[in-house]
Amino acid sequence: MWRTVLYAVLAVLLLPYALTLLYAVVNPPSTLMLWRTVTGQRVVRSWVPLAKIDPALPLSVIVAEDGRFCSHFGIDLTEIQNALDDAEGLDDVRGGSTLTQQVAKNLFLWQGRSYVRKALELPLALWIDLVLPKPRILEIYLNIAELGPDGEFGAEEGAKRAFGRSAANLSANQAALLAASLPNPVTRDAKRPGPGLRRLAGLYQRRAASAPEAAACIRQKR
Repeated sequence: MWRTVLYAVLAVLLLPYALTLLYAVVNPPSTLMLWRTVTGQRVVRSWVPLAKIDPALPLSVIVAEDGRFCSHFGIDLTEIQNALDDAEGLDDVRGGSTLTQQVAKNLFLWQGRSYVRKALELPLALWIDLVLPKPRILEIYLNIAELGPDGEFGAEEGAKRAFGRSAANLSANQAALLAASLPNPVTRDAKRPGPGLRRLAGLYQRRAASAPEAAACIRQKR
């Protein structure tokens, strides 16, 4: 009996690693999208290849969420150390999550803060970075991120909802506003940005204009 339970637990733990290989060619949903679907909530997502997303958006997302995305190996040890240094205790640790870690969480884990989730997330992020190229990781992120307050997921639906246009035709400021709405588009509405969100978007827009490494990373061939 215990062997059956052990095998079942191992299968559940190893499944994300197998699915990651599949997601090199298959476009995945997020766990939040699946949960909203199962519970009868609205989910809208139109998958768009990275090549058909205006480069200003992935560039803005990188400078906003993970400035060393192009150079780290799935986790950013420098950012983790900074988060630990800023915390007074383990319960106060915040931040440090890379885009790859967010992809691992969004694809396979659950929302909210948990030591268990973080322990599962870190090796998954390392594996994702090992088997998927950076542009594919970025493409998946941009297509599963929650970018609207009413079940809008991905760059295309976020851009349509906020600006009435495709993700392929965003201005630099619109891209920065979408990036600034992460990670909570319910309280940070790119369609109706307040002064704080506009200031944050302006900061990201300026940073994106001088980020050659990130721009080169986005142009990498898959």
